[in-house]
Amino acid sequence: PPKGAPNVLLIMTDDQGYGVCSTFGGVIPTPAMDRLAKVGLRYTQFHSTALCSPTRAALITGRNHHSSGFGVISEQATGYPGYDSVIGKDCATIGEILKENGYATCWFGKNHNTPTYLYSVAGPFDQWPSGMGFQYFYGFMGGETNQWTPFLFRDHTAIFPWEGKKNYNLITDMADEAIKYMTELNAAAPDKPFFLYYVPGGTHAPHHPTPEWIAKMKGKFDMGWNAMREQILANQKKLGVIPENTQLTPWPDDLPKWDTL
Repeated sequence: PPKGAPNVLLIMTDDQGYGVCSTFGGVIPTPAMDRLAKVGLRYTQFHSTALCSPTRAALITGRNHHSSGFGVISEQATGYPGYDSVIGKDCATIGEILKENGYATCWFGKNHNTPTYLYSVAGPFDQWPSGMGFQYFYGFMGGETNQWTPFLFRDHTAIFPWEGKKNYNLITDMADEAIKYMTELNAAAPDKPFFLYYVPGGTHAPHHPTPEWIAKMKGKFDMGWNAMREQILANQKKLGVIPENTQLTPWPDDLPKWDTL
């Protein structure tokens, strides 16, 4: 890679709006991401397909989701071009490109871009992260998994790190594993740049936060969704991530307002 090539961390979370985390005006504190944004950039023009697999395919290939085989989520794939949940060889992922340019590439967390009929240790693995240019994978397959007893793989091997651990939680485990990987990589090859694709499943159903995190958030949402969206809008204008003249979408009549409940 070029001398001084930057390390790259790509974080993707599920089923949450643009204004959820504090980095973009939300009420959920994300201080580490806030610090990163303050020394870099807040990107404000991201296209979402509003579905898990398709958005992910578009993000890691840089192409329209139909061009990369994901017109729908992998569980609903059909045998037609653009909808077969197979990323073609003409759609190199960012992992493949960076790997071929000297990066260490790794993927932690949710993999929703492998066809469902390949979810086993029998392979083939060309549509697994290893076949997409990611040299190390620690995560789960499919749209969602239990955060206490996850459907977990290390590369191509099924693993069960929660066995015998009373307080195991995948979100915590993923963070520990990612830190461990980067520590070992830095010890072995400090000059080698890395690309880390970090994809937790904690904001997707099933929602399984630890008691400590439930306690941390206690009271944060007591104002209800109507007042919260006003608060988030004001925060976003203050941060400059939306134009000053932005208006909230009118509240639909068929959705109850918080104070009627």
